[in-house]
Amino acid sequence: MNEPEMRERFAAARLAHLATADSDGMPHVVPVVFALDGDTIYFAVDQKPKRTRDLKRLRNIGMNPSVAVLVDHYEEDWNALWWVRADGSARVLDPGPDTERAMQLLAGRHSQYRMQPPPGPAVAIAVHRWSAWSAR
Repeated sequence: MNEPEMRERFAAARLAHLATADSDGMPHVVPVVFALDGDTIYFAVDQKPKRTRDLKRLRNIGMNPSVAVLVDHYEEDWNALWWVRADGSARVLDPGPDTERAMQLLAGRHSQYRMQPPPGPAVAIAVHRWSAWSAR
């Protein structure tokens, strides 16, 4: 799979899995909805119920900004399987123009965010490497 196809498949996906690690290297994976803008992936903390607003993914990013974001496609026909992974550096955005841009991109992609904007914070991931696999 070439890089334009990787980006296209990644951008078209509705859900991704964000992998972070704490300062000891302990992994933590959560599903996220996102928006891709060039080589930057954005996601935000949204209104969905959570036990706490002190989220492990945000604490991990503060300690260790190296992350991976994976989108994949599964079918019973294993010839149609594929995945695309973006490796990069994440940062929690301060309120301001970068957060406003992230929220606009997310709202443009997810109607739920237009109806109920996320309280945030927003996170930007600068993608350093794209990788992929496809059964075809």
